Amino acid sequence: MTGTLFLIPNSLGAGALDHVITADVRAITADLDYFIAENAKTARAFLNQVALTHPLRVRLQDIEIRELNVKTPASALPDLLAPLMAGRNGGLVSEAGVPAVADPGADLVRIAHERGIRIRPLVGPSSILLALMSSGLSGQNFAFNGYLPTDATERATRIRQLEQRSKQEQQTQIFIETPYRNEALLQALSTHCQPGTQICIATHLTLEDEFIQRMSAQSWKRELAENRMPDFRKKPTVFLILAS
Repeated sequence: MTGTLFLIPNSLGAGALDHVITADVRAITADLDYFIAENAKTARAFLNQVALTHPLRVRLQDIEIRELNVKTPASALPDLLAPLMAGRNGGLVSEAGVPAVADPGADLVRIAHERGIRIRPLVGPSSILLALMSSGLSGQNFAFNGYLPTDATERATRIRQLEQRSKQEQQTQIFIETPYRNEALLQALSTHCQPGTQICIATHLTLEDEFIQRMSAQSWKRELAENRMPDFRKKPTVFLILAS
């Protein structure tokens, strides 16, 4: 009989886990001795936080952690699931938020389904959904688009494409950016979107300096022209637009 792959959420930043991770999730996590994570060091730090409220069943130094990140070849994924195929339970833990959403774990979950491994997603924070909830934009029809192109010309074209799709389908378009490019992306959005298009930014969600702001492209353009850039440099941020 195969084991169960638990999809374990993490917090969205530094701080106590009990603010955003339920006691049940921490209890399940503390009972596991096998994890798949983007980075073993940060996974151990996560487990140390779990242990503050839920003692680990196995000593941390005896817990097996294997890495799965953007550099992991597809050919290595089945081997990561070998312990589960042998009947051992395991956890897929994200660096931040929920696994397999804007996260390299999605392909592992697909293969787990193909091999008949039971999947159990656990409740935790998703920056994408939290941003959508707090934006006031359409939550009935939305699309997550990952990262936009880094090339300025390609990025401008993509912004116009997403804006047009948003207008035609009344669909909120959601995307993220490497934190040090936040300022450049907001500049591009305010420049290339139509004046009435609504733009929302959601920064450091669930953290003490959480910042959420929604304005029209025209208003953002005015703010930026007057050097009133949000304090979101190098901070994880979700961007959302809705055209009318």
